[in-house]
Amino acid sequence: MVAELEPGQSALALLDYPSRYALKVFGVPGAEFERAVLELVRARCPQAEHIEIGRRLSSGGKYLALTLTFTVYSQRQLEEIYHDLYACEQVVMSL
Repeated sequence: MVAELEPGQSALALLDYPSRYALKVFGVPGAEFERAVLELVRARCPQAEHIEIGRRLSSGGKYLALTLTFTVYSQRQLEEIYHDLYACEQVVMSL
């Protein structure tokens, strides 16, 4: 059975919590970008004992994609993380 979204409902509502979650964040390569992203995620996930981090440069080297995999405990927690990332100057995009 496939769950369906109600009108106006976030796709994050379809996740089972707690769950391991892979968050992809894009920004300009540099220590400031990675440090800012990790600080934002850790501020909203103090219980995240271990955050796996993958790094990949774009083909032209203009952007760095970080993939952070961690345990998330609620939809609200994820929404707050995305909100914080949206407000961060070093972040170009997040998925």
